[in-house]
Amino acid sequence: MNNQKYIYKSEGLLKIYEFTSEGPNGSIHKMVEYSETGTENIYNLAFGDYNFETKKIDDLSITNNGDSLKVLATVASTVYAFIEKYPQAWIFATGSTSVRTRLYRMGITNNLAEINEDFKVYGLTINENIWEEFVIGEDYEAFLITKKENF
Repeated sequence: MNNQKYIYKSEGLLKIYEFTSEGPNGSIHKMVEYSETGTENIYNLAFGDYNFETKKIDDLSITNNGDSLKVLATVASTVYAFIEKYPQAWIFATGSTSVRTRLYRMGITNNLAEINEDFKVYGLTINENIWEEFVIGEDYEAFLITKKENF
């Protein structure tokens, strides 16, 4: 994505990424985590504010720090790093709410040409519950992303 990004740090396995959102509501610690699912090579992408008390990602918090494009571009940049380390991986992503899922869909739509250079993107249709290649203008419940070389 050609948007500005925050600098992130990660641990050696490249499954957890941390960065700080800066804006009118202060410095907000963000985290992206890729976790294994019950299916081989499919990883869940979790993202949100990091809660230092629970030591977990809060994917329902609303930061309103005025930097959503920069935050989404940063999350997208972690996809590139993660896939570089795990080239056979499929990344499953959905929002914690329908509004967030729509925000992810808009981010994919706005950057689809660039994304399609390296990745295949699929959407889970709402009514038919079928995975299809991502189509601009369609509503989806979730997304799957993998490297084009996996085909």
